[in-house]
Amino acid sequence: MHRRNFLHTLGACTTGFALSGCAIAPKPASHKRQSTRPNIVYILADDLGYGDIRALNKNSGIPTPNLDRLAKTGMVFTDAHAGAAVCTPTRYGVLTGRYSWRTHMKSGVLKGYSPHLIDPERTTVASLLKQNGYTTGCVGKWHLGMDFSKTGPNPQDIDYSKPIVNGPNRLGFDYFYGICASLDFPPYVYIENDRVTELPTAKQEASAFPAFMREGERSPGFIPVETLDVLTGKTIDFIERQSTDSSPFFLYFPMTAPHKPTIPSPQYQGRSGLGPYGDFVAQVDGAVGRVMDALTLAGVKDNTLVIFTSDNGSYMRRLEEGANADHTNDPAIQGYRPSSHNPNYYFRGTKADIWEAGHRIPYIAHWPGIIEPGTRCDTPICLTDLMATCADIISRPLSANTGEDSFSTLPLMLGQQRAIPRAPVLHQSGNGTLAIRKGDWKLVLSSGSGGREKPVGEPWSEPYQLFNIKNNPQESHNMAASNPEIVRELTKEIQRYIDHGRTRYTGL
Repeated sequence: MHRRNFLHTLGACTTGFALSGCAIAPKPASHKRQSTRPNIVYILADDLGYGDIRALNKNSGIPTPNLDRLAKTGMVFTDAHAGAAVCTPTRYGVLTGRYSWRTHMKSGVLKGYSPHLIDPERTTVASLLKQNGYTTGCVGKWHLGMDFSKTGPNPQDIDYSKPIVNGPNRLGFDYFYGICASLDFPPYVYIENDRVTELPTAKQEASAFPAFMREGERSPGFIPVETLDVLTGKTIDFIERQSTDSSPFFLYFPMTAPHKPTIPSPQYQGRSGLGPYGDFVAQVDGAVGRVMDALTLAGVKDNTLVIFTSDNGSYMRRLEEGANADHTNDPAIQGYRPSSHNPNYYFRGTKADIWEAGHRIPYIAHWPGIIEPGTRCDTPICLTDLMATCADIISRPLSANTGEDSFSTLPLMLGQQRAIPRAPVLHQSGNGTLAIRKGDWKLVLSSGSGGREKPVGEPWSEPYQLFNIKNNPQESHNMAASNPEIVRELTKEIQRYIDHGRTRYTGL
């Protein structure tokens, strides 16, 4: 499809998303006046690995029929990357189009009590779309900090009866329902817009893996095993409300799973045969199916772009094949033998690592009548690209200080090449180690993993590591010693991107 025909095509989308389980009659398309601008639903799984989905890893033993169907009727991006290998910095990049390490936060993640990270004056994807006629909603795990009303010097010294400031509503979202951080961080409360829905008068005891949780304050009605179902229900409620509105909507659904605590709901327990983690992935798939069904029932599916992805790789380790047990037969073990399951496919490492397993993620785009069904794109992209993609969809150019590291994926979804090539994707590990991916080459600016795999190393500790990702995606062969000129070139290039404060249109 040519770009000049793009806007004329939006209102005439006809390709359907097959519903599973039973025949459901959707509302007629006239239920909502079709807009020339699509609804945008962005589903961000939490710690889902590239190899967890059968459409991406045919050897996966986890049933993922809804995601497989999404891939069959949409486009799979095989070289997609989170902005970082851990939660908070990736989420910053998703909403701002800017790498998180450009802020004061150079490594790690925020906690449940942490103050806001995103500058309230900074344009986000939500505020951009809201300014251009969209109704915006966020349901799920925020993990970008928000400012509770403090009563003392300790993190938990909070007056929960007072409004929260500098949260999602301040950053462009008309509606928010969710939790402040990961499901293993206190305070364990639901927040609706700027208010806690129930005071945290109960206590959550600490627990070990797989149901890993930190001790802390909890609302009596906050039941962790029910959280994903609760948030999925609120997501569906938002879709149903907006289906009667003539304005398009943007819905950001950052899930809480399969991140720890690994606690699938009872109806999914035992479904995968791969332990609680596999069951939790199956529940993620089920939640996606419920959202897609809701779009169909609301009569808005044909005018909706759905993107499904993950904030980083899986935390499940790859054990030696000869190990006596793994997560399949001992849920307390945080890892699988390769013959059981490969959550991160054949990529090296886990969540938090600078290796591919830390940031190479599943990414599926589904847009009836616009994206050719069953297609794939092997061009590298990054989750920071959402900002420029949305701006391209609504034909609004970004200002110089907005989305500094964002590049539109719209041409790729249309099966075209970008008019302006994307700058190299930059990666970040848990400890702040950076890497640059240019073409087939990936240079790691450290002597270690920067995360969990040993040796960990420190950011900018030499000798650096160079890999040819096309020929060696497992990153088993360090080619730095034999290619010193490439190491020098890429080191200078990443330094220029750091110094310029952007990768978009630096003239480099």
